[in-house]
Amino acid sequence: MPEPSLATRTRRTVMMIAVFAVTAGCESTNSWLKKWTTTGTDPVILGAPTADVYLNEMYRLAYGDPATQAEIFADAQAAATITPATSTRLRFALVLATPGHAETNETLAQGIFRELLSQTELMTPAEIALAVIHLHDVEERLVLGAEVQALRDENTHAATTEEAAVTQRIARVEAENRRLRQSLTDAESKLDALSDIERSLREQSANSDPQ
Repeated sequence: MPEPSLATRTRRTVMMIAVFAVTAGCESTNSWLKKWTTTGTDPVILGAPTADVYLNEMYRLAYGDPATQAEIFADAQAAATITPATSTRLRFALVLATPGHAETNETLAQGIFRELLSQTELMTPAEIALAVIHLHDVEERLVLGAEVQALRDENTHAATTEEAAVTQRIARVEAENRRLRQSLTDAESKLDALSDIERSLREQSANSDPQ
């Protein structure tokens, strides 16, 4: 049986890291990423940041104050724009994917992760693992966000429909009240006319009696 190719071994490694990271938490993720960055048969890409660099910045972004968060975002965005290398774009995508700050953007992060994963030959195993893990995370959040929005829209529609039904009922009641008031006015007018006729007849009868 032929030995698996380098690309096959890399893909298997990445999937193992991804599955383990999702189930074991951030501390285990960091440990495994460091292991696969420093060992194995995959080639080292010169200048590529280690997993710690990415993870430490994500931690600072998630738990930093608004000024720190704004600074990290601006720096990552500028680096990805001015020098759009794999590492700078991955860093920017990770910043966008990190929840808890004003510039979180799962949709934009999803697009960058997918683009990066289409050219994994330019990435280290740790970078591939980070992209795979966080792409899965943002996609799950996008699905949940869509479901929440659908529920909100459904509730809004139901509330709007109920409000419209109440408005229609009120309009019908008001129309009925106007009809009844008009009927009452008409009846009073007829009674007044009958009273006038009756009074006129009495006066005529009185005038026709012999003196």
